[in-house]
Amino acid sequence: MVLDQRRIHWLNFVVHVGAWVPMLWGIYQAATGNLSFDPIREATLRTGRTALVLLLLSLACTPLQILTRQTQVGRLRKPLGLYAFAYACLHLAIYLGLDYGLNLRLLANELAQKTFIQVGLLAFLILAALAVTSTRGWIARLKKAWKRLHRAVYLAAALAVLHDLLVAKGDKSVPILYGLVLALLLLVRIPGIRAKLDALAARREKQA
Repeated sequence: MVLDQRRIHWLNFVVHVGAWVPMLWGIYQAATGNLSFDPIREATLRTGRTALVLLLLSLACTPLQILTRQTQVGRLRKPLGLYAFAYACLHLAIYLGLDYGLNLRLLANELAQKTFIQVGLLAFLILAALAVTSTRGWIARLKKAWKRLHRAVYLAAALAVLHDLLVAKGDKSVPILYGLVLALLLLVRIPGIRAKLDALAARREKQA
């Protein structure tokens, strides 16, 4: 039990420190004038992609838990998901506040005309709903509906990948890679494949 608690402690430590590193590094680069020739766009892109990476990592917790047979890995889903939402909030704040100066009329026109904004906003709204209802109180209120609601994370991740793909100019290899990772993470959730992974993990555990 002590060993499990230590593993949980260190895994949580890595998650929390790792989630702060991109933000602190970005702040340092901005303060030293090394962010890029277009710092606002660079900050928007970095925060958005960090949110997407953290979201994909949260989705990776379940298959990793199955393969490693370590329940503490599954407990990282929530902090990773909340950090993803935090970066999504920062991403949106930079875009609305610094890029558009909170010009609501201009923002409304852009929202009506640009698909990537519509897709990104929908992904953000889904993540917001999931973040708000992630507490024990909401789990108790929603009961069985809570699990159905939180399956929307798959849609949010797909929309986030599509948003990144639409935003990318020129080389689209990075968002395509994210899309392939998401497809793999969704594939392993198919009941038949999940059962095979579970059986494989059980055999490995017996052989160890």
